[in-house]
Amino acid sequence: MKMICVGRNYREHALELNNPVPAQPLIFFKPDTALLRDNKDFYYPDFTQDLHHECEIVLRIGREGKSIQKDFALDYIDGVGLGIDFTARDIQSVAKEKGHPWTLAKGFDHAAPVSAFVEPSSLPPLHDLRFRCELNGEVKQEGHSADMLFSIPDLLAFISRYITLKKGDLIFTGTPAGVGPVQPGDRVTAYLEGEKMLDFAIR
Repeated sequence: MKMICVGRNYREHALELNNPVPAQPLIFFKPDTALLRDNKDFYYPDFTQDLHHECEIVLRIGREGKSIQKDFALDYIDGVGLGIDFTARDIQSVAKEKGHPWTLAKGFDHAAPVSAFVEPSSLPPLHDLRFRCELNGEVKQEGHSADMLFSIPDLLAFISRYITLKKGDLIFTGTPAGVGPVQPGDRVTAYLEGEKMLDFAIR
């Protein structure tokens, strides 16, 4: 299982961090050791002083695909959930200044809390999904998949041109504006179409 992540897929998020809006999907990875399931507590790492939440729609791949055509892309998805792309913003900023990869900022242990998955057929069309992230009960992020710069079919077609997708792979589709810092003692909750998907504490 691999986690393939998309950066800057919402215009307002790119702008809030003073980043250019990409002309094609910006792809990075998280290792399987970053996965955190079952709403287990997240423990604040000791190597960062500026950890940010980034809530995203996460897709689970249901069968192997290479060079997937956009018209058939949705047939490769067997689950939809939410995830948090935790980012050590201070580490990422240094890496960006030096032109280095973001791996340490985004790929550390448990940097990817992921919810349970629901079947796509039980949801509205995937181009019309709404989700939100709350910190201590206060809404911080609200997203709508219609606002993605690169749609879900676009993402699967682009990624699978370079990287074969296999059953069980997860795709983080990008975060909307509103990212911000978390601290020990905080509680993160996230909702997909009004259903609570994530609810965990930061220790």
